[in-house]
Amino acid sequence: MVQRVTEAEATEPELAEVSAWAAGLEAMHQRIADRFARAEPRRQALAYLQGLLSPIERKNGWQLAEQAGDGTPDRTQRLLATADWDADAVRDDLRAYVVEHLGHPSGILIIDETGFVKKGSKSAGVQRQYSGTAGRIENCQIGVFLAYASPRGRTLLDRELYLPQEWAADAARRREAGIPETVVFQTKPQLAQALLERALAAKVPAEWVSGDEVYGNDRRLRQWLEERQVGYVLAIKRTEPLWALTEQGPAQVAAQALAAQLPPQAWQRLSAGAGAKGPRWYDWARVPIRPLGEAGKGYWLLVRRSLTEPTELAYYVCYGPADTTLAALVQVAGARWAIEDCFETAKGEVGLDQYEVRRWVGWYRHITLALFAHAFLVVTRAHANEADGQKGGPCVRARTCCR
Repeated sequence: MVQRVTEAEATEPELAEVSAWAAGLEAMHQRIADRFARAEPRRQALAYLQGLLSPIERKNGWQLAEQAGDGTPDRTQRLLATADWDADAVRDDLRAYVVEHLGHPSGILIIDETGFVKKGSKSAGVQRQYSGTAGRIENCQIGVFLAYASPRGRTLLDRELYLPQEWAADAARRREAGIPETVVFQTKPQLAQALLERALAAKVPAEWVSGDEVYGNDRRLRQWLEERQVGYVLAIKRTEPLWALTEQGPAQVAAQALAAQLPPQAWQRLSAGAGAKGPRWYDWARVPIRPLGEAGKGYWLLVRRSLTEPTELAYYVCYGPADTTLAALVQVAGARWAIEDCFETAKGEVGLDQYEVRRWVGWYRHITLALFAHAFLVVTRAHANEADGQKGGPCVRARTCCR
């Protein structure tokens, strides 16, 4: 939780830090000011961002309005429901802001989804469905997100709300939730491709894409990335068939069958990056696949083995430059956990999941402003660490309020 330091309690350095935060937030708000047709929603957007960054316990309409000094949540509700502004244009500003402050040639784009548990049946896209966040079937909305991770920091870059087939086919329900007629059913990998396509079109500096099994198991997404010569390390199920060279020639072989053929000397103990308790050590090995692949490109099955449970294996399908090392693939595989850190901090710090809107436009507006607030925290942390001569950390733990 972001802690507020009052003027009476603050030391001179802390006052300077608070002043710098306020100036940074004002500069960030100026980037999006032109997206609002009128002065009132422009001011309300700044108040909303300040509320998301404040130490209030819940970032819902009433508490955000109270934080802004409003007697009712009417202005907050208008900002999310009827005010004249385009959340996608603000999303583009967010992407430019992140690239400007965190962009790095070795960046990694990470795709994943998260659940938003909701009551009732009116919220756009809500239904009983599996939520990885809860680890079970819940009445929830699912958002597909794109994160950006670089040596300077990591934050969420883009978002799409998953619309289940039942919703897509129900015209009356769609109208009530304000879902545009142009929105059709798309699978989560298709939504992820749309997010990646926008990032690549905007020339976000990134060498690799990473994601979990939902995306790795989708061969069309993998092919799409290969056509654009974008490297990837994507988790797959153990039964995923992969083209490999066998004694009978090229054939499709399940990932687990290929892993079973690995000799003991193929395994190397490597860290997949720093975790909450230090380096995340596993045994790793890779198997060349796709014997008829493109010249100069490498295709591998990457296998991770637990140190404490040697029978516990995880599988990744990989594509990239032919000279890519095993250690490099391991680092990309490990970077996938960065998006989980982003979800945790965005929900815990800036109320990503604490909205009370039901309509389609309200979801996109709240989520976009919450992503901007999270990015602001990450950028501020990155600059503070650089000023101290330190490297940026994986999570945001802000100390002071930027109001």
